[in-house]
Amino acid sequence: MDEIIRKRKSIRKYEKTPLDDVTLSKIETQITNVKPLYPDIKYSIKITNKLKGLFGITSPHYLVFCSDEKEGYLENIGFIGQQLDLFFSKSGLGSCWLGMAKPQEKNTQPLVICMAFGKPAEPLHRNILDFKRKSLSTISEGTDKRLEAARLAPSGMNAQNWYFIAQPDKIHCYRKKPTFSFAPVRLGCIDLGIALCHIAKESEQFTFIKEDNSPQRKNCIYMGTVVKQ
Repeated sequence: MDEIIRKRKSIRKYEKTPLDDVTLSKIETQITNVKPLYPDIKYSIKITNKLKGLFGITSPHYLVFCSDEKEGYLENIGFIGQQLDLFFSKSGLGSCWLGMAKPQEKNTQPLVICMAFGKPAEPLHRNILDFKRKSLSTISEGTDKRLEAARLAPSGMNAQNWYFIAQPDKIHCYRKKPTFSFAPVRLGCIDLGIALCHIAKESEQFTFIKEDNSPQRKNCIYMGTVVKQ
C-alpha cells in the first residue's frame, strides 16, 4: 500500500506562519495537475487565508472547492481533494477537510467544501495501528487488496458510510442510505470520492463507470463501479 495512505492523518493544529511563495507556487501547480473522477464537470479550487465557520480549526491557508452541480459533482470533488490531501502529507504539510466552513467572499460557482492546510503544529503522521476504522468485513464483501486503502480513507465524522462489493476485476461502490432525515448526504457522496481516490492510488488501471446491472445491497445506494479496461 502507498506509504502516505498508511500513515496520513487529519491535522487540526497548525503553525500561524504562512507558507513561503515557492511552496505556495508548488501547491498551485499540483492543483492544476489533479485528475478528476468526472472530467466533464467544471470545478474550481482557490487558495484563501480566511474562512468562517471553522469551529476551532484555524490554519494560515485554506482550499475552497467549488463546482457546477451536475450528477457526480460531490464524488468528483472528494476524489480531487483527496489527491491534494495526500500531496500535502507527502510534502510535510498538514491538511484537514472542513465540512462546515465557508469562504468570506462569494464564488461564481456553488461552494462544495473547504480544506485547511499549512505547517503542522502536531505530529504529521501516525502508525497504522492508530487508525480508528471499521473492519473490512463491516464495509465490504469479496476480496480486493485495494479495499484496505479505501478503509483507511478519512470521512465526515469518521462515519465511513460506504460499502464495496469486490468481484473479479470489479469493485461495486455504494453509499449507505441515511438513517435519519437530516443526515449529511452531501458528505456521504464526498466521502465516497475520497475513498475512490485511495482505490485509484492502488490501481494500475482505474476507470469508474455506472453499470446497468450492478448487485443490489440493502440500505445502500449504488454509486458506480471501478473496472479494469
